[in-house]
Amino acid sequence: MSAPTPADLRRWRRHLADERAEAGVYRELARHRSGEEQEILLALADAEGRHAEHWERLLGDQVGEPRRSDPRFRILVWLARRFGSVFVLALAQRAEARATYEVDIDATPAMAADERIHEEVVRALATRGRNQLSGTFRAAVFGANDGLVSNLALVIGVAAAGTPTGTVLITGLAGLLSGALSMGAGEFISVRSQRELLAASNPSAEAAGALPHLDVDRNELTLVYRARGMTPEEAQRRATEVLDDIAALGPASREFHADYPAADQHEVVGTDVGAALSSFCFFGSGALIPVLPFLLGLSSTAALVAATVAVGVALLVTGAIVGLISGGPPVRRALRQLAIGAGAAAVTYGLGTAFGATLG
Repeated sequence: MSAPTPADLRRWRRHLADERAEAGVYRELARHRSGEEQEILLALADAEGRHAEHWERLLGDQVGEPRRSDPRFRILVWLARRFGSVFVLALAQRAEARATYEVDIDATPAMAADERIHEEVVRALATRGRNQLSGTFRAAVFGANDGLVSNLALVIGVAAAGTPTGTVLITGLAGLLSGALSMGAGEFISVRSQRELLAASNPSAEAAGALPHLDVDRNELTLVYRARGMTPEEAQRRATEVLDDIAALGPASREFHADYPAADQHEVVGTDVGAALSSFCFFGSGALIPVLPFLLGLSSTAALVAATVAVGVALLVTGAIVGLISGGPPVRRALRQLAIGAGAAAVTYGLGTAFGATLG
């Protein structure tokens, strides 16, 4: 093997620093977890430690002083140490997705494969967190964005028609209150209805209790599995397995529920009250931003400019947060939110100007 070049040494030291930092991220996340999740995160940290040992072996006595890792890993360590939330897991997922070992001639194929599997492990862990907050989070995101966009559009449209500042302010406050109440009520009804539909789809306890009394040779349990989408052969095999388990272990209704595709998803949907309150509060918070400049007494033009800029910043922030949690590119999500809000505001401003000219 030829002597490493200075470029090789720099690259190896960078990889070593990044692997150590990634291991630190997973260990910090593990401190905030328990049970199986903690074990998984510690196993990931150990795997990153093995990768670090590979670069240490290549460097030999030229390891040098510990090098600072990539800024994104330092940020992840800081976030993991203080929060340990789904946000950090989503960021870690993106970091794993950007692994470059496939094109690094000094990384082994096993290391490249490890990084791809690590991405899927982190994705699964992040999905658990996303499911736990998805119902309330969805309501919060929709509420905040609806409040920002709809009230900015309302205020801009009314102001563009030449309406006095005081009237614009009252209109904005009315839009805030009516919109927040409407969003809260809508989320309550939507989530309550969805939970009721899920509850109606779950297998009944009475049906599960009847399983031990079925005729093993001629039973209708196969019809249940066929109704759930299995082929006749698959349904027969599954029904036989369930009844055999019952014969060996006693009644086990859990087996009856296990294959049902519409199993309890209430955690993903969220609670009706939580979604309603989240939507109400976040819509109100978002809708307040375009009204604030008018509340502060700014002139009509200055208030419109300030409201537009403030809402633009808020849309960028909410879009970036959605991107982080969803595992998508935060900048692209932020710009998408901004473009949608700007489009709505431009349309209502144009309509308001047209109506103002006509009425004038």
